[in-house]
Amino acid sequence: MCRLMGYWGPAIRLDRLLIKPKHSLMVQSYQPREMTSGLLNADGFGIGWYHPQVTTEPFTYKNTLPIWSDVNLPSLSRFVESGCVLANVRSATSGQSVDLSNCQPFQHRLILGIHNGFIANFRQTLYRSIRDRLSDTAYQAIDGTTDSEHIFALVIHELETLPEIPLVEALHRALTTLRSLANEQEVSFSANLIVSDGSQLVASRFAGRSAVPSLYWLRDDPLFPQSVLIVSEPLFTGNWISCPEHSLLTVDHDLNIETYPI
Repeated sequence: MCRLMGYWGPAIRLDRLLIKPKHSLMVQSYQPREMTSGLLNADGFGIGWYHPQVTTEPFTYKNTLPIWSDVNLPSLSRFVESGCVLANVRSATSGQSVDLSNCQPFQHRLILGIHNGFIANFRQTLYRSIRDRLSDTAYQAIDGTTDSEHIFALVIHELETLPEIPLVEALHRALTTLRSLANEQEVSFSANLIVSDGSQLVASRFAGRSAVPSLYWLRDDPLFPQSVLIVSEPLFTGNWISCPEHSLLTVDHDLNIETYPI
């Protein structure tokens, strides 16, 4: 299991999100509180962010080192500012290699995505089933071997096949496909995701036949006014709200928050 964070609001330095909070992703990498499996998130990390003034493809920074071991991150995070940020610290599923192609966030054009969860025995269960469902564009976009990237590819498939649908509908359709495939083969999975196109955040708290991983959101905290945070675990003491199980959460450009059942 991994730990996730999504931020939407005024442009701020990345260190305010990744390092400075009392229970930041840096701390969660070695001292998580609510993981349903695993003890550490030491198998790499990644950050994705959008330019605060220019509409362009997002930027990413990834490393296979634990986040606490990256000597470049403190300086980088004091320099980079963004109003839309996704970040992840990774606990690799057993059997999955620790290399850059398997580090999140995953990106396709304007879309960034991060995932916390798993597909049980992925290579022996849903690996082929998912790939058989993908458009050629989504299929070719896969660089690594993880279940996480294949779930992201299902979202990209929906956006490529039906480009007019909103991002929340693409995520909903992807998760519906995942649930259907998993039910056919009686496979357990969990799929907490945060995805963005640079103008919104869309998240899911979802699982099939397993404990649903934790996911919280917070809006307009005094430390982050006019902002929304979506996280696996609270970053600091505040009025965090637990997302309902088996639901989608959307945060639009004006910080309006909506939830929908899956």
